[in-house]
Amino acid sequence: METIYQGRRRVIAALGTGMGGLLLGAAARPAWGAWRPDQNVEFVVPAGPGGALDQTGRAMKQFYDESHVPGGKTFLVTNKPGANGKIAFEVLLQKRADPHYLSINSHGYISSYLTGNLDILPHRDLTPIAVIQDEFVVAAVRTESPIQSAADLAERLRRDPASQRIGVATSIGNHIHIGTAKALGAAGVDVRKLVVAPFKSSAESMVALVGGHLDVVAATTPNVIALKKAGKIRVLAVSAGQRLGGQFADVPTWKEQGIDSTFSSAMGIVAAKGISEDQIQFWEDMCRRMSQSPMWEQLAETNQSRPNFMGHRDAARFYEEEYQSMREIVAKLGLLGAGK
Repeated sequence: METIYQGRRRVIAALGTGMGGLLLGAAARPAWGAWRPDQNVEFVVPAGPGGALDQTGRAMKQFYDESHVPGGKTFLVTNKPGANGKIAFEVLLQKRADPHYLSINSHGYISSYLTGNLDILPHRDLTPIAVIQDEFVVAAVRTESPIQSAADLAERLRRDPASQRIGVATSIGNHIHIGTAKALGAAGVDVRKLVVAPFKSSAESMVALVGGHLDVVAATTPNVIALKKAGKIRVLAVSAGQRLGGQFADVPTWKEQGIDSTFSSAMGIVAAKGISEDQIQFWEDMCRRMSQSPMWEQLAETNQSRPNFMGHRDAARFYEEEYQSMREIVAKLGLLGAGK
């Protein structure tokens, strides 16, 4: 049996190879606004290498580099996993009014805040730049697992909620955890008794699954493609309202298996608090152009995520509305933190 470290290197290498093919092609050279970066840019990924969050940061770097922004400043991607995203977000909090630092927002950090696992709410404590896509959550097992379907998984967990070791990334209470718990709760499982283990990235949780250290992994669609193609895992269900295409055309929804649940998470880009309108506009335009590029469209098709661009103001309103919606879901699941 391979070690987690050996498997992690293999899966990350496979994911990196896939990204290389998707990110080819030069971006157009648009006109730029009143502000542009005058020092190197750092995109701080709140997860380890190889997962969907890391993939987004590296896609944005590729698009930035190919956009030939005047000034020629370097776009760096750094990985700072841990503490439910707080380690990464602290970098931006310490760089108030500095537009050269970016990170990722999603429903995951709203739910982590609501469950009491994170004391930073990115859309309030940082600057929302844009929403760029919606993602869906899947549940997967090893190919040799006796669990054949989502209905089978739900039946086992109804009998004994602690019978299956479930891996999520990057934190307990994030969107992957909540999206999966929502479906299992709808199937009659006592989700407060589930055994859920957090990993620094979905690349690591997938390696742990294949290595026999977990029974089930919940992850967003990009994170399972490589191992699904390799025949190493069986994807039991997807949280979309209807079947996806591509690699997931053969994966039924929870609803198709008699479990009335759907879920999606909006991924967005955030910057430090206190940056100027011109600086917000620069990064909003960059995100908009990226979301309209052939590279991003191909990546979305491969990952079966749903392009969904919203600019700064719409993104801020959207995440605040979603905060209220997520609060109801988390409370209904019995996972709402004290004082939330």
